[in-house]
Amino acid sequence: MRVLVVEDDPRIAADVAAALRSAGYVPELVADGEDAWFRGDTEDYAAIVLDLGLPGMDGLSVLKRWRQGKRMVPVLVLTARGDWAERVEGIDAGADDYLPKPFRVEELLARLRAIIRRSSGVAAPVLSAGAVQLDPRQMRVSVAGLPVALSVLEYRLVTYLMLNRGRVVPQQELMDHVYGHDSERESNALEVLLGRVRRKLPPSLIETRRGFGYLIAAED
Repeated sequence: MRVLVVEDDPRIAADVAAALRSAGYVPELVADGEDAWFRGDTEDYAAIVLDLGLPGMDGLSVLKRWRQGKRMVPVLVLTARGDWAERVEGIDAGADDYLPKPFRVEELLARLRAIIRRSSGVAAPVLSAGAVQLDPRQMRVSVAGLPVALSVLEYRLVTYLMLNRGRVVPQQELMDHVYGHDSERESNALEVLLGRVRRKLPPSLIETRRGFGYLIAAED
């Protein structure tokens, strides 16, 4: 899943990006407010990690413009300033959660998982669809209690579809969240990947809606 990381400190940005990759996400980095606002306003992300102290346009202004433009992507705000009034202002401006610096990447990942789940209408930490269970905390997938080994790309695909359970996900959207918006891939790469996933998981789990996209059906 694509996550936009808006951070002007190169070291922090690199550390966050590395942690996100290791957790199965596709991080994209920007370092100034104007670029952040444009990306968040025109691109599709599962979540955004937003620093408040940015050049060009401060993070709070960026967040307000997203929300005024009806962009409802979940946003985790980072700041080096721990003032409670600023935290309240950030939450009131539309932030989904708030994390003061310095922080542990484990806590950042936990908070990110939580806001992504909430934005998808999922309360439980483990995602389920029939006999299939997916635990984002440990990046583990099982069928009827038996673990299934998935590659990083396979894991991203299953995770995104399970978080969007009951919605037909267009092919281009799914490709962007599995491979990243700017990555190069063969035209049939997604179908090949789906074929591998269907051989490992129940073949009826992921439905293909020709001309529309892919679906994991909602619970009855």
